[in-house]
Amino acid sequence: MVKPMAWPPRSSRPYSKRARAVAEGYRSGLEEQVAQELQALGLTVSYETDVISYQQPAKPRKYHPDFKIREGLYVETKGRFVTADRQKHLLIKEQYPNIEIRFVFSNSKTRISKKSTTRYCDWCDRYGFVYADKHIPKEWLS
Repeated sequence: MVKPMAWPPRSSRPYSKRARAVAEGYRSGLEEQVAQELQALGLTVSYETDVISYQQPAKPRKYHPDFKIREGLYVETKGRFVTADRQKHLLIKEQYPNIEIRFVFSNSKTRISKKSTTRYCDWCDRYGFVYADKHIPKEWLS
């Protein structure tokens, strides 16, 4: 019995989701998807237009939030949420208490590391960050 081949084969696909997203100016397919959702809702997409300066101990840094929803509210999309990202967001939260950053994860149930039982959603709950999976909830936009 011959196994059916997935169609179309990877080699013949013109672009992966990520490559298409990068070609459109985004860093990931999830960012592109969220931008399309915002546009479909009639909102102007403002992608990485603002810069928030913050201090990493002994190192001044800059952070470009993915999406500005309104003044003081940003949405950051995350597939992988590595230690450096988590540390950065804790510093920003401490240094800018008037700014709220919410996360849209590919999967908030992903563990922060192979050896940890802590998931992205657990980390957000522990530190007071609002999060969702795959899509921006409509209530965030009102």
